[in-house]
Amino acid sequence: MTSFDTSRTTYGTATAVYSIVSFVANGIGTIVAWNDARLTRNALTSLSSRQLQDIGLVRGDIDNIAIWRVR
Repeated sequence: MTSFDTSRTTYGTATAVYSIVSFVANGIGTIVAWNDARLTRNALTSLSSRQLQDIGLVRGDIDNIAIWRVR
């Protein structure tokens, strides 16, 4: 019969794994936020001045709207 000892401590292994997973997740989040801002900027830039005016914007507002932030 086989038994497993489940009462041992991990000696920081869980903390190290969490740090690595957190680092990767933050990196992916940064890339996703940057890409969302890029797509928004491209979509707004492709609109005419009249279309921007219809939604209450001017060309100078595009950079302020398409700021990328990590969520």
